[in-house]
Amino acid sequence: MTEQHQRTAIVTGASKGIGAAIARRLAADGIAVVVNYAHGREAAEAVVADISEKDGRAIAVKADIGASDGLPTLFDAAEGEFGKVDILVNNAGIMTLAPIAQMDDAAFERQVAVNLGGVFRGMREAARRLADGGRIVSFSSSVVGLYQPTYGVYAATKAGVEAMTHVLAKELGPRGITVNTVAPGPVATDLFLTGKSDEQVSAIKRMNPFGRLGEPDDITRVVAFLVGPDAGWVNGQTLRANGGVV
Repeated sequence: MTEQHQRTAIVTGASKGIGAAIARRLAADGIAVVVNYAHGREAAEAVVADISEKDGRAIAVKADIGASDGLPTLFDAAEGEFGKVDILVNNAGIMTLAPIAQMDDAAFERQVAVNLGGVFRGMREAARRLADGGRIVSFSSSVVGLYQPTYGVYAATKAGVEAMTHVLAKELGPRGITVNTVAPGPVATDLFLTGKSDEQVSAIKRMNPFGRLGEPDDITRVVAFLVGPDAGWVNGQTLRANGGVV
């Protein structure tokens, strides 16, 4: 692929976990990648180094997607380095679990700011600046539909992401831009595993028909499909990549 035809992707929250796996996969597919991080500079630079060692193109850019200037910063960096943006992957998110009666305002507001506000601002910036024929992939969660105790606020933010996906797909369709959401089930990342006992993890594995947690690559393959040429007719959808947990 020649440089002038290389596509560019912004992946939020790409210094670790699913986001890092997505950045590596898209780079392997010939896409230049902006690796976003909020705090983990060394981890983000390690992802960029991995990509560069395999002759890919990537830069690490610090930005808090929960802040109003986060997404403009990422688009400015992408355009400055690579010329344009073709793909936005709204991956970054946080999760604080508690019964609704025990959820404090600060935890509620931060989850809304990052999980919902960050995706909203990403969608808005992409709607203004993404190249025609581009791709937007956001992240929901399979807890939307399961509605388990302690997941109330987190699930609410992700349900909002799914609603915005349906609307934006209709708004951007005339420009050939697809807008979809991936809703993973439990995936073996720090975000999911932190705070859970071995017994809890084992019980969650038993809920899955495959008897295991998802792995980051299970999700990256779905994202790679959605941003690739074979998914041009997939639009306004939520793909529940969860191994059959319903």
